[in-house]
Amino acid sequence: MEGDCRVAWLGRIGYMQALELQRRLAESRLAGDIPDTLLLLEHPPTITLGRAAKPEHLLATPEELRRIGVELVETDRGGDITYHGPGQLIGYPILNLREPPLQPDLHWYLRGIEQSLIRALATLGTAADRFPGNTGVWVGMGTDAPRKIAAIGIRCSRWIVHHGFALNVQPIMSHFDLIVPCGIHDYAVTSLSAELGRNVAVQEILPEVEAAFLTVFALSRTE
Repeated sequence: MEGDCRVAWLGRIGYMQALELQRRLAESRLAGDIPDTLLLLEHPPTITLGRAAKPEHLLATPEELRRIGVELVETDRGGDITYHGPGQLIGYPILNLREPPLQPDLHWYLRGIEQSLIRALATLGTAADRFPGNTGVWVGMGTDAPRKIAAIGIRCSRWIVHHGFALNVQPIMSHFDLIVPCGIHDYAVTSLSAELGRNVAVQEILPEVEAAFLTVFALSRTE
């Protein structure tokens, strides 16, 4: 059994604009007015503080952030502190986990997002995997230097989920030095471009992520 899913590429939009859109779509999904939806986009440089964010994980002052053009936003997703910016593919699924083929199980859902990104990265020749005890997608597993290539943070209310994932394709890597990404001190952040040794545009991985997401969650694209 497959479910319907709308997919929309929004280009580059502000974090708060995307958040308000997600909230409206989540209410519409709860009411049954729209099918499951996947928003794909980029953000301008933005640091977001999740519900579990610790102040000491922000390594720059608000004045420094303003000077270099990075917005600082408190948000309602789970998790710690995260960076979003150009060259990063953002995915915001707005799904009703109570409706088949989905499942009302957040662990199942998180593992599904991870599997979607693992499958997509494999199509470009990048071997990615999970890191036990750490949500997200990693490369270099089995070595002494695992590196995080995608972050995940979600919010669920009445089994309607929003927020989602951020895949580092070709972001401004120095911006990650402004934070302790996801509160993890011991491991580095990487990008698809760094792993492949060439410049990769978001548009190159975009269709692969969409296809993998729909396959993993047994959804079919609808208009």
